[in-house]
Amino acid sequence: MTACLLYVTAASHEEALSLGRALVEARLAACANVLDGMRSVYRWQGELREDQEVVLILKTRADLADAATSRLCELHSYECPCVVRLPIEGGNPGFLAWIAAETDSVTTD
Repeated sequence: MTACLLYVTAASHEEALSLGRALVEARLAACANVLDGMRSVYRWQGELREDQEVVLILKTRADLADAATSRLCELHSYECPCVVRLPIEGGNPGFLAWIAAETDSVTTD
C-alpha cells in the first residue's frame, strides 16, 4: 500500500470539515485535518484576489486519490477547487498501516 496526502483549500471551516467528514465516512480517506487561518493571494479570471481560506489535509491510499479527488470536486463550492496529491515516501509504519486499514473496504476496480 502506498499512502499519500491530499491538500485541499476551502472557503470556510465548515466547508472543510464537511468535505473531510464526507471523505472519511466514505472511507476514501482515513483522516482529515482542518487548518484554519490561511490567507491566499492568487489570480482568478484575470483578477488579483486575496481571501481567507482553510486548509484540508486528507490522509489516504494513493490508489484512492483519483476517486477522492472526484468526490471532492463534486462536493466543493469552488468552480475549480485546489486538490493536489502529495506522496508519502516513508513514516511510522504503524500509522501507514492504520491508513490502509481505515480505507481497506474501498476498492479501485
